[in-house]
Amino acid sequence: MSPIILTLKESPKVPLEAETVTPDAFLTMSNEQIRSSLVYHGKRHCRLDDFFDVTGEYSDHIEMHGDLHRVKLLGKSMSRGQLKVHGSVGMHLGADMRGGRIEVTGDAGDWIGAEMINGFIHVHGNGGGQIGAAYRGSLRGMKNGTIIVGGTAGLEVGMRMRRGTIVVGGKVRDFCGLQMKGGTIILMSGAEIRTGAWMVRGTILSLQPLPLMPTFVPSGHYNPSFIDLYARELRPHGISLPNSPSSGTWSRHCGDTSIPGKGEILIWNPALLT
Repeated sequence: MSPIILTLKESPKVPLEAETVTPDAFLTMSNEQIRSSLVYHGKRHCRLDDFFDVTGEYSDHIEMHGDLHRVKLLGKSMSRGQLKVHGSVGMHLGADMRGGRIEVTGDAGDWIGAEMINGFIHVHGNGGGQIGAAYRGSLRGMKNGTIIVGGTAGLEVGMRMRRGTIVVGGKVRDFCGLQMKGGTIILMSGAEIRTGAWMVRGTILSLQPLPLMPTFVPSGHYNPSFIDLYARELRPHGISLPNSPSSGTWSRHCGDTSIPGKGEILIWNPALLT
C-alpha cells in the first residue's frame, strides 16, 4: 500500500488545527476527499489542500514534509497505521491516541501523547512540556503505550499518567512525574527539580543524579529484574539501560511520603573503576 504524502506549501501564519489528518480517516478516502478535508486556520474553515499538496489515496500510511511547528493535533485519536513527519510538528501530537505509530524526525511541541490510550510515538528531536500528561482538570494522563523523545523535554512530563512508558534522552525540566499514578518514566540525562512531586504510584528511572525532594525516603540498592525487560524492549530503538551488578546498582527512593505515595525513584550508581 503506497503512502499518502502531504507536503506543506507554506507555513501557516497562525496555528493550523489538523486533527482530521489520521490514518483512520484517510484509509477510506479518495484523493479528492483527502484534499477537501476540513482544517481550521485560526477561526477560519479551510480545505487541507489550501496548505498541503496531496498525493495518494486509500492508505493508512501518511508521510508529511515541511516545517509543521504551527500544525496542531496531528494523529489525534488515531487507532491504526503510521504517521511520519519529516520535520518538526506543533502541539497535541497523538493526543488521545489509541493505536498505531507516529514518528517525527524533528522537534514536537507540548502535550505529545496527552491522555493517549495506546500506540507508539517517537520524536527524534526535542519535546515540549506535558508529555503523556493529563489535560487541565482531568484526573488521568496516558493509560498505555510508549513515548520516546530523543532530545530534551519541558515541564510536567508524565503528569498523572496511569500506565505506559515515557523515555527522554535529554534533560527534563521541573515536576517530571507530577501526581504520577502508575507507569514508568525513564530519564537518560536526569531532570531538574521536584521530580515525582505528589506521585502516588509508578516508577521513575534516572541514569543521572537527581536533586530529590526530602519527601523521598532512601530504600536500599539493588538491580531489579524488570529493568532487563525494559532494556530488551527499548534496545531496537537505540536505548541502552544498564543493570549489571558488575557495572553498578540502582538506589531506590520511595515516596512521595507527603501523600503518602507508594511510588519509587531509581537512580543509577555506576561502579567505581579501579
